[in-house]
Amino acid sequence: MERIPRFPAPPPPTKLVLPRTPDSAAFQFEIPTTDKVAFLTIDDGTVPHPWALPLLQAANVPVTLFLTTNTIRDHIEYFRALQQAGAVIESHTVSHPQLTTLGYERQKYELCHAADQLGEWYGQRPTLFRPPYGEKNADTLRAAWSCGLLAGFNWRESARNRGVAYQRPDHRVHAGDIILMHFRATFPDDFVAALRAIKAAGLTPAALGDYAHVTPIRTPDAVPRNPL
Repeated sequence: MERIPRFPAPPPPTKLVLPRTPDSAAFQFEIPTTDKVAFLTIDDGTVPHPWALPLLQAANVPVTLFLTTNTIRDHIEYFRALQQAGAVIESHTVSHPQLTTLGYERQKYELCHAADQLGEWYGQRPTLFRPPYGEKNADTLRAAWSCGLLAGFNWRESARNRGVAYQRPDHRVHAGDIILMHFRATFPDDFVAALRAIKAAGLTPAALGDYAHVTPIRTPDAVPRNPL
């Protein structure tokens, strides 16, 4: 735990509205803010590492979990403990398909049924999502918006293999960047590497949902049954 860097509290979030097209969710690689913040997001839920909870408690920073419901259904209480420690749970589909290979109705089922299940399990229905592999098309954004998912997110950096992979040539986290990591066997080292990269950039972890504003908010449609 001594390897975990310490951060000041994040600043009050700047009010902004994410751009989007009509009847479609917003989609961002980063948050367009000059606030000195970055956003740590953790995907899937494949390896429920026993150190995740004590690490989140020790770090005491905001994190967003994009969870795949088929993957986590046998570990619902594990992720509930992370939620109680401050993690926010959002949607990452039912079965982690490549959405761009699916039609509109199947994409809608994957995104929206996952949000419904997560809402039942954790008491708050997601309003944000991440498409598996970061891949989306116009149908993805329309399907997400149709059932109350307001914004989807890709990433600028990824914490993996005990280090951080950068998209930009300066190998530095920038203000507003979204960092991706996963529930893997290397979770402890990846988590610390992500926090150290944020610290080295002079930034503070902030809650993604505090910056994910769109307007107007549409009432969710009914989610279709599994079309298969």
